[in-house]
Amino acid sequence: MNKSVNDLFSHNRQWAAQMERERPGFFTGLVKQQTPKYMWIGCSDSRVPANQITGLEPGEVFVHRNVANVVVHSDLNALSAIQFAVERLKVEHIMVVGHYGCSGVQAAFEGARIGLADNWLRHIQDVRDRHRDLLERLPEAQRANALCDLNVIEQVVNVCVSTVMVDGWARGQQVSIHGWAFGVHDGLLQDLKMTVSSTDSIEPLYRAAIQGVVAARG
Repeated sequence: MNKSVNDLFSHNRQWAAQMERERPGFFTGLVKQQTPKYMWIGCSDSRVPANQITGLEPGEVFVHRNVANVVVHSDLNALSAIQFAVERLKVEHIMVVGHYGCSGVQAAFEGARIGLADNWLRHIQDVRDRHRDLLERLPEAQRANALCDLNVIEQVVNVCVSTVMVDGWARGQQVSIHGWAFGVHDGLLQDLKMTVSSTDSIEPLYRAAIQGVVAARG
């Protein structure tokens, strides 16, 4: 059923009234503080809502989303969000979360031309090209999902080597960066075994995570 913009306002009021009935004072509590332990860096895809997937309440996860969950050092939007999360909100965990069936990853995998977004998807094509030999050894049906995994792993590295995290870890801040993938087909999160808590551990964890993709998809 098609919904108009006005329907969204109606649904919002119904939702707010229901929340207040079921949990009196819910919104008053939200006003008082935002102290999330988690930051979610995910795809803009409308099928991948961070709160619902993780069972977290509003105020419990700080979210940054873009096409295909990319983190690059020229993106001041993403870096500013990460810095705010780490230095202001004092999050303890940053999750980079891709998802299978990602249109952005698929377009990059195929080399499809979209327009302006091609410049953004070039980052994922760089991941594809870096791991071309690995991808070509996999069954064809597994390659797009493998690229989703590889993209997450590479973006975790990009978060880890950002000045925000290098400085944060240098001053002793306890923050772990995780690489996950979400299955739109089954609703389940997958741990890609790329959890980094210090600059020293990046390289061995990266190598192991890449081999994990080969083992899972080969």
